[in-house]
Amino acid sequence: MLFNSLAFWLFLPAVFIIYWELQRCSLRVQNLFLLAASYFFYGWWDWRFLLLIFASSLTDYLVGMGLGRTGIRSSRRRMLLWTSLFINLGLLGFFKYFNFFVSSVARLLTQFGMEPHLPVLNVILPVGISFYTFQTLSYTIDIYRGKVKPVNDPVAFFAFVSFFPQLVAGPVERAKTFLPQFLERRRFDPATATDGMRQILWGLLKKMVVADNIGRIVDVVFSHSDGLNWVGLLIGGTFFSIQIYCDFSGYTDIAIGAARLFGFSLMRNFAYPYFSRNLTEFWSRWNISVSSWFRDYVYIPLGGSRVSDWRHIANLVITFTVSGLWHGAAWTFIIWGLAHGVLYCLTMVTGHNTKYDDVVARGRLLPSVGEAWSMFLTLVPVIGTAIVFRAQSIGGAWRFLSDIATFRGGLDLGMGYFAEGLVMSAVLFGVEWLQRSRKHGLEIDFMPRTLRWAVYYACVAVLVLYGNFGQQEFIYFHF
Repeated sequence: MLFNSLAFWLFLPAVFIIYWELQRCSLRVQNLFLLAASYFFYGWWDWRFLLLIFASSLTDYLVGMGLGRTGIRSSRRRMLLWTSLFINLGLLGFFKYFNFFVSSVARLLTQFGMEPHLPVLNVILPVGISFYTFQTLSYTIDIYRGKVKPVNDPVAFFAFVSFFPQLVAGPVERAKTFLPQFLERRRFDPATATDGMRQILWGLLKKMVVADNIGRIVDVVFSHSDGLNWVGLLIGGTFFSIQIYCDFSGYTDIAIGAARLFGFSLMRNFAYPYFSRNLTEFWSRWNISVSSWFRDYVYIPLGGSRVSDWRHIANLVITFTVSGLWHGAAWTFIIWGLAHGVLYCLTMVTGHNTKYDDVVARGRLLPSVGEAWSMFLTLVPVIGTAIVFRAQSIGGAWRFLSDIATFRGGLDLGMGYFAEGLVMSAVLFGVEWLQRSRKHGLEIDFMPRTLRWAVYYACVAVLVLYGNFGQQEFIYFHF
């Protein structure tokens, strides 16, 4: 069930009304209804997906209970953790990577003159498996580390894993901050719900107006890249960076806003990353929940920065490469992650990794020349690696980037072809620049009531006039 579908907009208000009517009942009943609604939402794609999320949830609930009953130094404790890791990563690995590794091994054997006949299965990738697997794993790992206590209520835990606003593409929440919200009464707060609806509207604008419209241009550019000139390739590659940001952060805005309607608070997942002044700041602002997950459960266990310089660099490169593989079963994703790991290390080694505690140019309308230059230098590798991310093959990415770098001639689509996308992007980032000290583009409580409503009407009009109502899937649903 897509956030930009009619089905969801019939589903959401119905669940909202019943959910708050059940507040007069016990908390367990309210959680049970939320669990049922979330399973209905997830089963809308394919009822078979429910078996997987149920298996994952049941495994980690039982493992968590087992960990709570064992001593800190018990060998059984480690066995329980490995059980969780094996089952969860086994399911994720099979459904997401089986065919990729089989085909990669087959190609490798072919290079040695062999003719392998390895099995290739028609495996369907369950929507959201990468996200809820990480969420359940963090629960068991944190219990093992002694950071959280196991929850006894299975309904609350299953609802925590399957909470529909963030189920299929995050944010990936931690049990320490999110699970307690299922264990205490929620109160309806009109101000919170109002801002939640504003954030939903902002997310829909980013997804349906900007991402989906420039996405059509991106598809044309990448499918005809061999015949286009370098200007078209450069704009098309830049548009993909805008598309994936608006698509993914748009989903996150809708998820956070919808959660607020039900009295839940989700973590911020995007903090205007394209206004970053270096790659260190970029990765502290982009897909924050997943980036911090890899930091806490991959980078730090490898040794983090508490090792030699070369080992530290290796830990960073490994973490980024694994994060690339997490995105999908393709060598382009792996190279994308590896490239970001190398670039991040270069930023660190050269001393261009200043950690900023505040937004750029706070209190000023425009950035300084130095700030603008730093943002530009950060965007160049981000856009370049995004082209690799979007390409169908490593060879295709290399040709695409080479044609830009060598100013290759070819078919000129003309600036008129890109004009609508350029205007939409300029307006979006103009609003986000003005709102960069706030959590989303429509956080406008500071405006007079009349002006606020004028903004709401204008946004709805733009959505109706320019929105893509073709129910285009969110990009990260494929990851």
